[in-house]
Amino acid sequence: LDRRALPEPDAGALAHHVYEAPRGEWETMLAQIWAELLEVERVGRHDSFFALGGHSLLAVQLIERLRRRGLGLSVRALFDMPTLSALAQSLDQHREVIVPPNAITPDTTTLTPEMLPLIDLTQADIDRIVEQVPGGVANIQDIYALSPLQDGILFHHLLATDGDPYLLFFQKAFADRKKLDCYLDAVQQVVNRHDILRTAFIWEDISTPAQVVWRDAPLWIMELTLDPAEGPILKQLTERFNTRRYRIDLTQAPLMHFVIARDSDGRWLLIELVHHLINDHSTLEVMNNEVQIFIDGRGDTLPPAQPFRNSIVQARLGMSEEEHVRFFTDMLANVDKPTLPFGLADVHCNGSQITETHRALPQELNDRLRTQARRLGVSLASLCHLAWAQVLARVSGQQQVVFGTVLFGRMQAGDGADSAMGLFVNTLPMRVDLHSHAEYSVRDTHARLAALLEHEHASLALAQRCSGVPAGMPLFSALFNYRHNAMPLAESPTIDGVELLSAEERTNYPVTLSINDFQQALSLSCQVAQPLDPNRVCGYMQRALESLVEALEHAHDKPVQQLEVMPEDERTLLLETWNMTQRDDPSHRCVHQLFEEQVATTPEVIALTFKEQRISYTALNVQANRLAHRLIRLGVGAETPVAVLMQRSPERVVTALAILKAGGVYMPLNEQWPDSRLHTLLGETRAPIVLTDRPLQARCDAFSAHVIAVDADASLAQEPSDNPMVACSPEQLAYLMYTSGSTGQPKGVGIVHRTVRYMALDRR
Repeated sequence: LDRRALPEPDAGALAHHVYEAPRGEWETMLAQIWAELLEVERVGRHDSFFALGGHSLLAVQLIERLRRRGLGLSVRALFDMPTLSALAQSLDQHREVIVPPNAITPDTTTLTPEMLPLIDLTQADIDRIVEQVPGGVANIQDIYALSPLQDGILFHHLLATDGDPYLLFFQKAFADRKKLDCYLDAVQQVVNRHDILRTAFIWEDISTPAQVVWRDAPLWIMELTLDPAEGPILKQLTERFNTRRYRIDLTQAPLMHFVIARDSDGRWLLIELVHHLINDHSTLEVMNNEVQIFIDGRGDTLPPAQPFRNSIVQARLGMSEEEHVRFFTDMLANVDKPTLPFGLADVHCNGSQITETHRALPQELNDRLRTQARRLGVSLASLCHLAWAQVLARVSGQQQVVFGTVLFGRMQAGDGADSAMGLFVNTLPMRVDLHSHAEYSVRDTHARLAALLEHEHASLALAQRCSGVPAGMPLFSALFNYRHNAMPLAESPTIDGVELLSAEERTNYPVTLSINDFQQALSLSCQVAQPLDPNRVCGYMQRALESLVEALEHAHDKPVQQLEVMPEDERTLLLETWNMTQRDDPSHRCVHQLFEEQVATTPEVIALTFKEQRISYTALNVQANRLAHRLIRLGVGAETPVAVLMQRSPERVVTALAILKAGGVYMPLNEQWPDSRLHTLLGETRAPIVLTDRPLQARCDAFSAHVIAVDADASLAQEPSDNPMVACSPEQLAYLMYTSGSTGQPKGVGIVHRTVRYMALDRR
């Protein structure tokens, strides 16, 4: 079956069951909401939310629309029962956490612990906080605890000594000052609307870190006059406010800094620094949308802003810590080894050595992945999580992997979560076991994600404590972020009069892969610590996705550990290019002649290392030549055996080369052999010369052959240092090696230059 030859499915092909109209009020209402969100003409009671193209971003909108109708829906129910009829039965079984009212009013003059139900502070803590807020109590709108991810980000801010890994950096340009001022005014109005944008963080001298919402938080704006003679203005700004060195004061709201300067071409340049403590990807989209609305003069049409305290309520008053512990213990208790791709274990890096790349995935791959996700009734994110697990398994050498996944954080974030601003995302461990076939593994990954989403407000530190990994070691060092975007950046609407020149965001992890889902297109963004190449990681991920979709199309039962992750070009490099060991056969050369050619090519390169000694090719050749000339004068010629009884040393290498240069045969003797055996071999071969060293010289006195202690004969320095001109044939004996023999009597094996040469070439 050639599935690729089949026509592209139309909208009607997405439903896998015979259409049956919704029944009852809730099914009908749910079908209407699905049709609007998923942009399909009709929805049957057996249709699946994910088979029709649903994903986490649409799930948040679904939950919000049901909430407006007075109905609750848990995210776990949506993932476990994605068909319309089953999901309708679970409506109203989920109960939202009650948000306690904010007891602080503009008329409040004194704050007490009882007025702050979302944080545990003493009166002394509160008094210290009030002292640090400009305007005191009158300028405090609310005080509450940090979310789990905010806790982690604050930790890494305090850990970093240079710069800040969670300070976002944007470069923007404006045609004139009027457009710049209009933009800044619109940003100020958005800040005035949203409490998270007027939030400061205080942690020193209090029992627990707190985020404090100010009532009035004017923008921090610095205007600079820079000299073009000192370089491009944009470059000067970038270097001066580089987030690898620059930090902002987190105790002063808003956590947004704006630096402006006029460019040499008349434009106005803006450096915008925003801390991740107060935003995520969705928040930036909401902010840009509202800024545009204010620029258009339509600010009065915006609905009331939702307070970020609703999310803190879910984190503190939602699922209990005991439930989180039970879940993560079940997932991680038998995980006793961290997943460290490429051996990278530093999860406290500041991002200064991080390199980044982006890659658009082929449209054909995008279409095939979405088709398989719909066929299986799972989210596309589930397929991508499994593919990333395949990559991590190969680069960490494990079949059970754990990595951090960035959760949307808005599915159970309370009223208005789909349009609220703030840091809703959270990072939690995702475990994937690669021991089954492709289709089962996809469904299992989808189920694991569904279960994890119920705990999206849990603490990463809590989850790590539930694992079997020893304290002090990271549970994982790789991060995965599947994020939805309305459309590719190149096609997205820009704010009037604002040109985005560049944007940069980082994390503390050494490996981060993001998948950007643009509804009908996919792209990869990868950040890795040097010297790793992010393009290489993107190549692994693309190949993993390709091999996974191939298996789902043609071999559902193929084990996932057999799927490929290495791109064909890298496989060719490793298995073919780097293994091209074929060399021209220098059939007319002897071993020592090949060595002399190497001396001429790399004379000063180190040829020999022994303990602290370093000997270059030239020095080694000179020593061998002098000994060779001495041997020739003593009568060594073609195939004359020369015995060598020496300890392991550079001089032993010199003797071997010298014997070959003189035309003789190298015959090593083992110092562990008894004297009787040595006498037998010398007598049998009639070797006229024995080369030795000082430690073994006394043992050679009984030999009838001429003995030279190479390391003790100072007269060798007087011998010529040039290469001896001795005729030699590749078929001439070069090496005489004695073995014990099958009868117990030593037997000699003669090896010619040609054979030794092949051995040498094979080792090169």
